[in-house]
Amino acid sequence: MPTALIVLAAGQGSRMQSDLPKVLHRVAQAPLLVHALRSGESLSPDRTVIVAGHGGDRVAAMVRIHDADAVVVRQTEQLGTAHAVAQARAALDGFDGDVIVLYGDTPFIRPETLEAMQAARRDGADIVVLGFRATEPGRYGRLVANGDRLEKIVEAKDATPEELAITLCNSGVIAADANTLFDLIDHVGNDNAAGEYYLTDIVSLARAARMSARVVTCPEVETMGVNTRADLAAAEAAFQDRARAQAMDNGATLTAPDTVFLAYDTVIGRDVVIEPHVVFGPDVTIESGATIRAFSHLEGCHVADECVVGPYARLRPGAELDRGVRVGNFVEVKNAQVAEGAKLNHLSYIGDADVGARANVGAGTITCNYDGVFKHRTVIGANAFIGSNTALVAPVRVGDDAMTASGSVVTMDVPDGALALGRARQVNKDGFARRLMAKLRAAKETS
Repeated sequence: MPTALIVLAAGQGSRMQSDLPKVLHRVAQAPLLVHALRSGESLSPDRTVIVAGHGGDRVAAMVRIHDADAVVVRQTEQLGTAHAVAQARAALDGFDGDVIVLYGDTPFIRPETLEAMQAARRDGADIVVLGFRATEPGRYGRLVANGDRLEKIVEAKDATPEELAITLCNSGVIAADANTLFDLIDHVGNDNAAGEYYLTDIVSLARAARMSARVVTCPEVETMGVNTRADLAAAEAAFQDRARAQAMDNGATLTAPDTVFLAYDTVIGRDVVIEPHVVFGPDVTIESGATIRAFSHLEGCHVADECVVGPYARLRPGAELDRGVRVGNFVEVKNAQVAEGAKLNHLSYIGDADVGARANVGAGTITCNYDGVFKHRTVIGANAFIGSNTALVAPVRVGDDAMTASGSVVTMDVPDGALALGRARQVNKDGFARRLMAKLRAAKETS
């Protein structure tokens, strides 16, 4: 059965106290909306429609980056969830299949949960609603059900005391055939305390039309919505707890898990060791057997097996470390390919560079890659030895088996096997320092 996603992302999120649309606030280095889209992508949807409102242009720009095929439509008036879903009708014109309605501020619905909803549809349910048992039901809508047969959904503000005692709550996530969904929405009214068109009313309408409705349940944490900064912090903590546990279950060692922060797309292999206070930005892959030592920051990089990174290292986007590379303390690598067995052990910046196999880069080395307008590339050959405090002024190549003397400023290519002495000849002036200091002290005393 073809599947389409409708993701509601029109809320202003006034309680966030922010100019940024709520769904663009980040958890684990990605906007909330991206988390919702990634959950839905597990179903390989044929169409994806995002309903935007406040900050719609910014939401659309983010969606284009994540999914160029998704369609963004606008809800110009905030008249309720049924009204929001109705805005997707034109974008799904001619679509014959199921629709699942998700929420851009509810980032943690698991693919397995959505698959369970699909299974309930295949089993014959006309409407499938995702519910959860709430420890504090509060303002959640209540699911009035008989077993997994759903009778109706009641909003908390419209519920009776008996209904408020129900702990089975509505997540808002709904699955239905597209034609059924939009036909039912056409009959939704706004005769309620808020004067809004509730999507939840389609359940009562479906039951009145002798259609079947079922409940699929999931753990409460999956349905966590984000409405405030405190919610955002709680969502970050929930994501990190789950991601750390998953990494350890998959064979990684986190010596102080609570101090390691993972991104939404971090990939960590088996037998990886991650020491305390390591932060992963987006797009990082760590292959099996690598060690990431304490206080390191990685983003947009690939670390091959048996590498050691850190402590206090920074890998920026485009850093590619081949097998067995060593990147030590206070080393920054950006947009650089570092070949097998190379060593960048301390206090260096390697940017826009290719470092050959088994090359040794001494302390204080920098690649001078930027001339104020353009970036230029440095190439360091296999088995090259770069002396401490060398400045490599790009574009420049240091050949295989070549060396640079400590303190060199290298502005020309160094042939294979050659030694570059790129520094001025030292001159010692006997007694000059004593005479200079005496003059300075005398000047100070008379001033």
